[in-house]
Order: sequence, then C-alpha cells, then structure tokens
Amino acid sequence: MTDQDAALPGHTYRIGAVSRLTGVPADTLRVWERRYSVVAPLRSESGTRLYGTDDVSRLTLIKRLVDRGDAISSVANLSLDQLRERIRGTDLPEPAGAPERPCRVLVIGSSLAERFRREGPISGAGDIDIVGLFDSRRAFLAAEPAPITPDVAVLEYPTIQGDQVREIGELVAACGAARAIIVYSFATRSTIERLDARRLTPKRAPVDLQELRQWCMGQFARAPAQAAQAPALDLSLPIPPRRFADADLLRIATASPSVRCECPHHLVDLVLSLNAFENYSAECEDRNAEDAALHAYLHAATAQARAMMEVALARVVAAEGILLDTSDREI
Repeated sequence: MTDQDAALPGHTYRIGAVSRLTGVPADTLRVWERRYSVVAPLRSESGTRLYGTDDVSRLTLIKRLVDRGDAISSVANLSLDQLRERIRGTDLPEPAGAPERPCRVLVIGSSLAERFRREGPISGAGDIDIVGLFDSRRAFLAAEPAPITPDVAVLEYPTIQGDQVREIGELVAACGAARAIIVYSFATRSTIERLDARRLTPKRAPVDLQELRQWCMGQFARAPAQAAQAPALDLSLPIPPRRFADADLLRIATASPSVRCECPHHLVDLVLSLNAFENYSAECEDRNAEDAALHAYLHAATAQARAMMEVALARVVAAEGILLDTSDREI
C-alpha cells in the first residue's frame, strides 16, 4: 500500500496504518465513513485522514462483528462500550441443531428470581431447565446442595465493586456451573474487565427473560473445555501497569523454592523478557514511523501478555510465601 501510513505525533494513524491494524481495506474504510459515519477522523493541514486509538478500536470491533454476520448498518453507530458489550455475546445466535438436553440454569437474585416465579416459563423454554431460584447468595449457601449441577449460573448484583469479583468467582464455584452470567446495574470498567478475565459474562440490567434465555443457550453451546475466542486487541485501553519492580523480580529470582522445581525463576525470566520487549516496541513506535502501526500493536499485545504472566507469578509468590518490600520502590 503506497498511502503514507505512519503514525503522527499524539498516537494518530494514517489510513494505511489503520487498514493494517484493523484488517479493513482502505477503500472499504472510506465507504464506511461516507455512508455510515463509522468514525470521524481528524484532518491534517494537507487533508490527510488522522485516526485516533478509539477509532482503531471501534473499527477492529466492527470488522469482527461484520465478519461474524452483523450488518454494518446495525453496528456502525454503536458506541465503543456498546461494541465491546456486543462482542462479548449480547446477540449470540441460537446454537445450530437441537441440543441433546436442556440447558440447566441456576438463578440467584431477588428481582430475577421473582420474575421467573411470576412470569412462568419463557417462550421456547423447552431448551431451558431452571434448576434453582434463590433470592440471595445467603439463601443459596444455606440451602441443601442441589442434586443437579447447573450448566449456567445467572447471578444478579445491583452494583459490583472490585472487591466483590473474588466473591462472585467463589459463588460460581460453589454453584458448580461451567459458565456464569452476571446481571448488574452499576460497575466500573475495571471491574467489568476483571469479570471478563475470569470468564464471568457481565450483562447490564434491565434484561428481558427471552434475551436471558438466548444468552444462557449461547453460553451452554460453548463447551467448557473449548478455548474462548481471543478478544480483539483494544488499543484505546490503557497499558496495564507493571505489577513487580525490578527489585521484586530479583528477590523472587534469588528465593529458594519450597518445591523441587524452578517455576519462580522461569516466570521471572519470562516477565523480564516481556518487560524488555515491551519497552523496545514502545521505543520503536516513536523512532520508526514507517512501522508505527505494527509496533503499537506489538506494544499493547506484549503488555497484555506481561500482565497475564505477572498474575501467574503473583500466585507463585503467594504459594511460596516470598515476602516483597513494597515501601519506597519505583517501577
């Protein structure tokens, strides 16, 4: 592609770079802008289109939805948050073919449980078997264990704080469900991201029971052992901060493991390597204008991989009882 596609200062990208990042051909992108106003890029003094990271994220998600079968006209004007919600499976299609058995659903939450009791069976609910209705977490935990393990747990939380994510995970584990849908009214983006990381599917209230049935069937169709489809890399999200300072990593690397393996040392090596490449790709993004789009992608992808490995390392540190000095440290 001969179009000048280098990123300009301020993390804006020309159309060629956006095409490579999103997979949308430049000609298609121009048509989408003209007909559907999918994004509204800035213009340089010479009239060149300049796209921001939010534009790149929108186009990446829209491309994925269109490839899945959504009409461009139906997704073009959704907000970035709405696109993220939709990509999580808000409009999952009904699974092909008749299931071998109904999807077993457990519901915990006063409003949803009462609606199920009041409104009765959902239309087409022969493929849904409600195996339990509980008004609260306490009522569920106090009840006798159900003889049937649910496939999907539907948990209702009016608000979700960050410190409740672990509680929700423990409740899902107590249910024994392979999948969970969390119906909430208010939560921060960081809390929603933490739910996503635990494969807990958040859905914003209010919900229609027929829509909820569709979500449950969509979750049921995804076998627990099946790897979830990798999410589109969202360049508009902030780079996750480093969890361990260099001094922390050195302390972990020199600690004697209580088990006969070198997992702490190997994980430290991985995190250090990812730190180094993350810094390298960020510097390349600034120095090498021609490949700025690729380096922006590599920087974000490496940062996400590094954050994931830091979570694994934190678990090992806790298991080994390694104490870290968190005072007066710089990352």
